[in-house]
Amino acid sequence: MNEQQKNILLKVARDTVEAVITNGRLPAVESDDEQLNEMCGCFVTLKNAGQLRGCIGQFIAHGPLIELVSEMAKASSTSDMRFFDNPITAEELPELDIEISVLSPLKQTDDPLSLRLGIDGIYIKKATASGCFLPQVATETGWTEEEFLSYCCSHKAGLPPDAWKDPDTEVYLFTAEIFNSPLKDI
Repeated sequence: MNEQQKNILLKVARDTVEAVITNGRLPAVESDDEQLNEMCGCFVTLKNAGQLRGCIGQFIAHGPLIELVSEMAKASSTSDMRFFDNPITAEELPELDIEISVLSPLKQTDDPLSLRLGIDGIYIKKATASGCFLPQVATETGWTEEEFLSYCCSHKAGLPPDAWKDPDTEVYLFTAEIFNSPLKDI
């Protein structure tokens, strides 16, 4: 994506967060740009002073990317279960930073250790349990491949840490185009 497309998506996310926090309504979004109308997954991450305040996404889009960014911005700001007891407030809006991760399609792997730390994200699924880490989590934590997989199993999917080694566990890799900007600067 070029800078203009990234800025459009960041503005959509910012406008959505501000609207749902201040008045509860989603702003209308649309674009004539083909790339912004592609069907691809995304995550929207919100942070305040480097601390996570919400992160929700979808791997599969059911509509244009620009609309999914708006939906995930709303979900990240109001529906992340980790923050139900400490929701984002209107006073906090000027301090929030936003990050968008536009995802590649998932690719199942038989060799989970082939993942490239800081480049590949992971999605782990066994029966009805699942969890994921975006590529940037490996960079932020400094984990090894084994730690990245094990923490995803235990902390995200609710599985035993070594579940990624089980042949009944599906491990998928994906990449992401990641861009961010402080909300106040958009």
